[in-house]
Amino acid sequence: MTDPAHERHTLLTKDDLYLFNEGSHLRLYERLGGRPLTVEGTAGTHFAVWAPNAERVSVVGDFNGWNTETHPLHAREASGIWEAFLPGVDKGALYKYHIVSRGSGYTVDKADPFGRMHEEPPRTASVVWDLEYEWGDHAWMETRGGHNRLDAPIAIYEVHLGSWMRDPDDPSRLPSYREIAPRLAQHALTLGFTHVQFLPLMEHPFYGSWGYQTTGYFAPTRRYGTPQDFMYLIDHLHQEGLGVILDWVPSHFPDDEHGLSYFDGTHLFEHADLRQGFHPDWKSLIFNYGRHEVRSFLLSSAMFWLDHYHADGLRVDAVASMLYLDYSRKAGEWIPNIYGGRENLGAIEFLRRLNTEVYAHYPDVQCIAEESTAWPMVSRPIYVGGLGFGLKWDMGWMHDTLEYMSHEPVHRKFHHDRLTFRALYAFTENFVLPLSHDEVVHGKGSLLNKMPGDPWQKFANLRLLLSYMYGQPGKKLLFQGAEIGQWREWAHEASVDWHLLGDESHAGIQRLLSDLNRLYREEPALHDLDLDEAGFEWIAANDSEQSVVSFLRKGKDDEVVLVALNFTPLPRHNYRLGVPSAGLWEEVLNSDAADYGGSGQGNLGGVQAAPFPFHGRPASLTLTLPPLGAVFLKCRG
Repeated sequence: MTDPAHERHTLLTKDDLYLFNEGSHLRLYERLGGRPLTVEGTAGTHFAVWAPNAERVSVVGDFNGWNTETHPLHAREASGIWEAFLPGVDKGALYKYHIVSRGSGYTVDKADPFGRMHEEPPRTASVVWDLEYEWGDHAWMETRGGHNRLDAPIAIYEVHLGSWMRDPDDPSRLPSYREIAPRLAQHALTLGFTHVQFLPLMEHPFYGSWGYQTTGYFAPTRRYGTPQDFMYLIDHLHQEGLGVILDWVPSHFPDDEHGLSYFDGTHLFEHADLRQGFHPDWKSLIFNYGRHEVRSFLLSSAMFWLDHYHADGLRVDAVASMLYLDYSRKAGEWIPNIYGGRENLGAIEFLRRLNTEVYAHYPDVQCIAEESTAWPMVSRPIYVGGLGFGLKWDMGWMHDTLEYMSHEPVHRKFHHDRLTFRALYAFTENFVLPLSHDEVVHGKGSLLNKMPGDPWQKFANLRLLLSYMYGQPGKKLLFQGAEIGQWREWAHEASVDWHLLGDESHAGIQRLLSDLNRLYREEPALHDLDLDEAGFEWIAANDSEQSVVSFLRKGKDDEVVLVALNFTPLPRHNYRLGVPSAGLWEEVLNSDAADYGGSGQGNLGGVQAAPFPFHGRPASLTLTLPPLGAVFLKCRG
C-alpha cells in the first residue's frame, strides 16, 4: 500500500511516460499537475499537463500577473506532456494552463486536470497545494477489512454534505468538512449505521449537479474547505468506527470551458463524434475509455482517493451508461462496436482493469456499481467473465418495492409479485438494497409522502418499508431524511428538516431505524449469509389475498430469524406459520410497537411453537401480525 502521508517528490521518468501512454499508470497524480517540491535545493512547483495537440503551453497565475508569455512549459519527448519546474511558486498560488492549439489557433485557459485543489466555484483557477496530513485512524485502517467484508453487516447512510445539516440561524451558508464531522459521526452512530456514503465531493462547477458533473478528479470541492479539512472529516469518521464510501463518476463530465472538454483544441478526453461522446440525458460528455491515456487518468483518480483520503470504497455512478453504446439513444444515434454490438468494449475493459487494480492494492475496500440493467455478473470475478465489482445496487428491488408500497393496501394483493419476484434473482449478484437520493427528488416525493393512506398509515407504511428492507437479504443503504420520515422531498439547497424530531411520529421512525440497525448487526442470521442463497428461505410467499409474506433468515452457525410482514391495515390474528423447531420464539422487533408510533399490537414478547407440522416444517406457531407491520422472531429453544 502506498504510504498516503508522503508523496514521492520526483519528476517524470521514462517509465512514467511509457506507462501513461500504455494506459497502465496508476498514480499519475504523483507526476502530473502542479506539485510543490524542492529540486536541487530550490523550492518551487513542478507543472506538468497532457496536451498532445498543443503548439504552445504556458502557466498563468497570480504569481506572474496571468501573463501567457513568462512561464512556458516544454514538450516532453513524444508523450504529449508539457512540463517545467518554476522556482519560487509556492503553495497557495493560483494558476491555469494557457493552451494554444496546433494549427487552429484555438486558445484557452484550463484548470489543472490533476489539481489537488481549486478555487471555490464559481471561480475556476487551480491552487498549488500539498497533501500533507497527520492521520489518526491507524486502528481503523488495520481492521477495516472486517467491516467491509461481504459477510459483515453493511448499513450505509447516504449523505449530500451541503444539505445534510445547515445552521438554522444562517441556512444559506454551506457547512464545512470540519464542523460536519462530529455531528455526522454522532448521528450515524446513534442510528447504528456502519458506513457513510457521500454524494460526489470531487470539485464540480454547478452545485445543483450534486457533484455528478465533476471537473476536479483529484480535488475535493472547496465549497466545504481544503483537502486537509476533508481528510479530517474522513479521519474523524474512521476514529469513531464508521467506514467512508465515496461516490465516483467516471461515466461523464461537463463541458465547462475550464474543464476537460476540448482540452487542447481537440477532443482529448472525450469522443469527437457526438454519437459516442455526448450523453443525451445529462447533456454531458463521455470519456473515451479506449484511449490509453484516458484510462491512466481515470485509474489514477480512483487510486488517489484510496491512497490519500483513506476511502473504504468507491460507488461507481451510472455504470449502465458506460456499458451500452445505445444508452438512452434511438436507432441511428449510436455507433456499434467492431463486432456490430451495442456493448462498449472500451468501458468493459476499463471497469475490469479498475476493479483488478483496486482489489490488488486494497483488498480491504469495496467497489460498488450503480448498474440499473440486467447486465450479467457485474459483481462476479473477472476470471469467470464478470466485471469484478464487490457489490451492486439492486435497482430492480428499489423500483418494484416503491411501486408496490405506493398502492393502497386494498389493491396490493393484485401486485403481490412485486414482493416475491426478487427471490428469483436475489443471489445472482452481491446486492445492496438502496433507498437512495434519486427516489426522493424531482417531484418523486419523500419516502413518507410516497406512502398511501392517512398520516398514521403513512408512518406505519414507512416503518414497514424499512423493516422489509432490513429483513431482506442484501446490504442496506438509506438516504438522509428518510430516517426521520421527512415530509418534504430532498432539496439540495435546504437542510434536512431536523425540527420534525420534536414530533413523536417522526422520532419513532428514527428509533425504529436505530433498532433495525442494531438487530441487523447483532443477529448473524440477518447479515453473514446476506449474499448467499443458503441464508434465505420462504415460509409462505403466496398469501396474496392477505398481502402477507414470511420467510426465514439463516446464519452460518444455524442461527434463524423469522420475518413476517403484513402489508394491510387489518391485523392478522392467529396467523399460523411453519417453523423449523418447537420452543419459544422471542419477538425481537415489532415495527408496530408504541415506542415507534405504532398501535402496540403484537405477540407479548414471544410465542411458543408446537410440534404441529405446517408449511412442510415439523413445528408451527400462531402470530398476531400487526396492521401495516413487521415482526422479527428468534428461537430461544
